[in-house]
Amino acid sequence: MEPAGRRIGFAKRISSHLAAALVIFCLLQIGIVARMGGSLVLHLGIVVAIGGFAIAARGLERRWELLDASDLSRSGLALRYRRDLLQIWGASILGALLWIPVAIIFRALFG
Repeated sequence: MEPAGRRIGFAKRISSHLAAALVIFCLLQIGIVARMGGSLVLHLGIVVAIGGFAIAARGLERRWELLDASDLSRSGLALRYRRDLLQIWGASILGALLWIPVAIIFRALFG
C-alpha cells in the first residue's frame, strides 16, 4: 500500500488545473463576447456559464477527494487523472469558443 501523502497530490493537482481552467474559461468568454459586440444578455449568459463551470469543478474536486481516499493503485489514479485533465481543458477551451456561434446568431436575430 502506498503512502497517503503521495495520493493527495492528485487531488491538489486537479484542483490547481481546475482553477487555471476556470480563469482561462472566463477570459476567453469575456474576450470573445467583447469582440463580437456582446450585449448585456450575452454578458449575463457568461455569468451563468461561469457559475455552471464552477459547480461542475467543485463536483470534480469532491470526486478526486474520494478517489484519493480509495484503495486504487497509483497507475489507476494516474489514468483517471490524465483523462480528467483532457476533459477539463477541452471543456474550458471549447466551451468558451461556443460563444462565437451564439454571438453570431444573437447578432443576426437582434441586431
